[in-house]
Amino acid sequence: MSKTDPRRFFEDFRVGQVLVHATPRTVTAGDVALYTALYGPRFSLFSSDEFARASGLAAAPVDPLVAFHIVFGKTVPDISLNAVANLGYAEGRFLAPVFPGDTLAATSEVIGVKENSNGKTGVVYVRTAGTNQRGEAVLSYVRWVMVRKRDPAAVVEGQTVPDLAKAVSPENLVVPPGLDFSAYDWALAGAPHAFEDYAVGEKIDHVDGMVVEEAEAQMATRLWQNTAKVHFNQFERSKDPSGRRLVYGGVVISTAKALSFNGLQNAGLILGINGGRHVAPFFAGSTVFAWSEVLDKADLGSIGALRLRLVATKDRPCTDFPDKDGDGVYDPAVILDFDYWAGVPKRG
Repeated sequence: MSKTDPRRFFEDFRVGQVLVHATPRTVTAGDVALYTALYGPRFSLFSSDEFARASGLAAAPVDPLVAFHIVFGKTVPDISLNAVANLGYAEGRFLAPVFPGDTLAATSEVIGVKENSNGKTGVVYVRTAGTNQRGEAVLSYVRWVMVRKRDPAAVVEGQTVPDLAKAVSPENLVVPPGLDFSAYDWALAGAPHAFEDYAVGEKIDHVDGMVVEEAEAQMATRLWQNTAKVHFNQFERSKDPSGRRLVYGGVVISTAKALSFNGLQNAGLILGINGGRHVAPFFAGSTVFAWSEVLDKADLGSIGALRLRLVATKDRPCTDFPDKDGDGVYDPAVILDFDYWAGVPKRG
């Protein structure tokens, strides 16, 4: 009897399956330090215990994307080890702050499967929940991933595509308990831009660019215990014609989010993920640039929320906001289109 496990291929998934993912992970200050070293985020709420305490929290929580990556990484062996590509996200909500010392675990439910016309792959939809050591939900999200078939002739029953919300409703966003921006220190945060200063339709070029090297990308992927073959195994479909390694999409998300500090210094707190698409593969050695568009605003009472569209490009500055053409075809430079809600302090 073999003790190794090739994990699931497309025909192994069924709607209604509940997958309990192995290896709970205790979040440490080391995770936070490595996250900062790899992506360079500068949002004060996650950088300073004193700033966080002045904002009503017990200490600085980890960046929400740290929790997202840890939970995501738990799911890879069961969902996307044999994936061709991670395709998108929806209905993401951050339900409670995560602090160093918390232990995160993850479960997923298969909510859709759809075979592709080539008969060699299919798309699997899952809803994943992350919980802490007290059993409290800290985040949930839907993602869909293209997975290889083990046997192209295999028949998959009960195929369906879930009906997903286009955006998380503001009333379903959760403000961290105790968060209070009434004494917000704009100078220490890095900019004076409040909720009231942003307008729907406004576009912000984040100016800076950051190259992602192969060693950094592999370290980041290992940090989150993401074992997907395409990021490590040179015999898998992991290289472009020049031989560069395919980068884990979470690296692009975190790099672009860190770049967004320039222009969105007070919008580091992610409350929800409305949608996301890895538009094109990104290979190590290229430079990430980013721009944002304000899609909507919502007053949550104690704070405001901005619905932001974060667009990342490769090797092209965003001074002209590269986007889609009239037929909906993306500019060749676009690699990420990420729609999320961010919590922002109000002025009054």
